[in-house]
Amino acid sequence: MHDLIILGAGPAGMTAGVYAARKQLDTLIITKDIGGQTTWSSEIENYLGYTYITGPELVQKFEDHLRYFNLRLEFAEVKRLSKIDGGFLVECDEMRHFETRTVVVATGKSPRMLNIPGERYFRGKGVSYCSTCDAPLFAGMDVAVIGGGNSGLDAAIQLMKITPKVYIIEQEPKLRADEVLKEKVQNAHDVEILLNTRPVVVFGDVMVTGLTVENIETGEKRDIKVRGIFVEIGLEPNTEFIKDMVRLNRYGEIPVNCATETGIPGLFAAGDVTDVPEKQIIIAAGDGAKAALGAYSYIVRLPSEVT
Repeated sequence: MHDLIILGAGPAGMTAGVYAARKQLDTLIITKDIGGQTTWSSEIENYLGYTYITGPELVQKFEDHLRYFNLRLEFAEVKRLSKIDGGFLVECDEMRHFETRTVVVATGKSPRMLNIPGERYFRGKGVSYCSTCDAPLFAGMDVAVIGGGNSGLDAAIQLMKITPKVYIIEQEPKLRADEVLKEKVQNAHDVEILLNTRPVVVFGDVMVTGLTVENIETGEKRDIKVRGIFVEIGLEPNTEFIKDMVRLNRYGEIPVNCATETGIPGLFAAGDVTDVPEKQIIIAAGDGAKAALGAYSYIVRLPSEVT
């Protein structure tokens, strides 16, 4: 039985791994990939120590640090997490299963994708899922925001301060955001709102150069020349495997306290999968550190016959 299993290898999971290794815990990291959402950021200017670094470069530095401690990684998809005597059972695909005394859930979130031609190809090449991360990179360029909810209008408000033109694409007949946000974008001269409209194709060469949209009522298509496309139609927490074990909030996130505790002894959660506000790389990393230290503190206090 492992001391700790960390689920996920984004900033929260990898930081938890480093802290667990320094505490000499028998640790296993189970993940589908390395880096999580960080790999989608074209450029990062707000992670302490780097005035500029790309998402993939930062992930590589995280991974190098992780491998310095010879932490074991198992590439698998977690199907179910359950409580057993003395700890937890992690069940993965291909009939793999692992036992552990403690768990840190750091599985993050996955963006709802448009699932249109060109989207995957241009991800990180003009298609972004994080306006907070990437908005400054598109200063002086025309951009499009997909989504007329709060997150979409938040993105548009950030972007309209630094870009000549912002298109807001919303398939519903009206914007779905709070009134104060709607007022800001509707009164802006450099914002064009396209309602009853859906994106059809992302196009470009090396980078994005435009987006084809279609009016749902008329079927009329239009090419919009933009250099950036911000997909803001929501994120989904990766919590399907744990929904029968913990009570999730209305967004599907895992509620935690300031110590990253879930309310189940030995089970911690960190990063974007939790209800902690402000989903940022540095916040996820900090919570990952707290979660690993919490797991260590929990283990050393177990009765000797358990450890």
